[in-house]
Amino acid sequence: MGRVFSQNARCLRIPSLLSKQHPQGLSAPRALIINTLKRQCNPCVAYHATAKLLSSSAVSPANPATSKPAPTPYSPPRTGLLSVIPASWVPYAELIRIDKPTGAYYLYFPCLWSTLMAAPMLAPTASPTSVIGTSLLFLAGAVIMRGAGCIINDLWDRNLDPHVARTKLRPIARGAITPFQGVVFTGAQLFAGLAVLLQFPTECFFYATPSLLFVAMYPLAKRVTYYPQAVLGLTFSWGAFMGFPALGVDLLANSSALTAAALLYGSNIAWTVLYDMIYAHMDIKDDAKAGIKSIALKHDAETKQVLTILAVSQIAMLAGAGIASGAGPAFFIGSCGGALVTLGIMITRVNLKSVKDCWWWFVNGCWMTGGVVSLGLAADYVVKYSQDDHAGESA
Repeated sequence: MGRVFSQNARCLRIPSLLSKQHPQGLSAPRALIINTLKRQCNPCVAYHATAKLLSSSAVSPANPATSKPAPTPYSPPRTGLLSVIPASWVPYAELIRIDKPTGAYYLYFPCLWSTLMAAPMLAPTASPTSVIGTSLLFLAGAVIMRGAGCIINDLWDRNLDPHVARTKLRPIARGAITPFQGVVFTGAQLFAGLAVLLQFPTECFFYATPSLLFVAMYPLAKRVTYYPQAVLGLTFSWGAFMGFPALGVDLLANSSALTAAALLYGSNIAWTVLYDMIYAHMDIKDDAKAGIKSIALKHDAETKQVLTILAVSQIAMLAGAGIASGAGPAFFIGSCGGALVTLGIMITRVNLKSVKDCWWWFVNGCWMTGGVVSLGLAADYVVKYSQDDHAGESA
């Protein structure tokens, strides 16, 4: 190393030496020495130029405006359903969140609740076969339409998702599916949803169609308002209307049914905003950086107070729907009382600063609150169906 630096220092002096004017009658020994030094100097000068360039590039700071973060490598799923289906299907299965079905359950519960609430309002009470068959059709529709909603959301957010840790590996965001392929797949999902919808009475088609407007509006709402969860509530709660016409209850001709459906819809909106506010806390830091608005960002400091107000509103409107529909004690104790307990536990215990804890309560809170409300409604239906059955036998 010492020899290199010594030689380099000598070469740096050569240009001044070589630039001097020498007489025409240069002696042979001196000319030989200068030519030798020229040959040795050329690689040294090249070495110095290269070293300087490397050194300057190493210490020059990167321009933050042009630098991009290194992409996170994608690892194919190794467990669960996505690990056993063909690899070419995986991006499409991820796109509709088939491995994360909680969103489909949240979409399904309002349909189930309206079906169970409408069944005792018929005279005679709807049969278990019709109630179960209608509920299963709603389940299929919820899975399909939730998938279509996910694709529409990802198409809107394709330029935002790469900046959020939780969403940057979604199929469209990482380039596994093109936007055009996403649009085509959305069309297929919507046709499948239409096929399910046509299994219901014709009136259901006209009640269901307006909900598509809210499906398209939700991703846009995240850009213009801090309350996109309210738009999501309008979308996910639409099933609160659907169970009534599905069983043959005419909402326009039955004011009690219409009141019950409207209050049930409002109750579900409050529930949607509540659970999605907890969900939004998982992305609160990334959302702030990406310019995505949410109720969690707007009310970060008083989230639990807002959650409490939403829970009280949900239960109050749920009770109002029960009164309008003529529900019995099983509903008020099981559904309203049960929701009061489960929501109270969730709001008290959820750690909003923990992504893992928010996700746990989002997933399990679905079954806790959704389950107790469903059981209360089912118990009320069974009681009334049994009473009608006994009355029929007595007659």
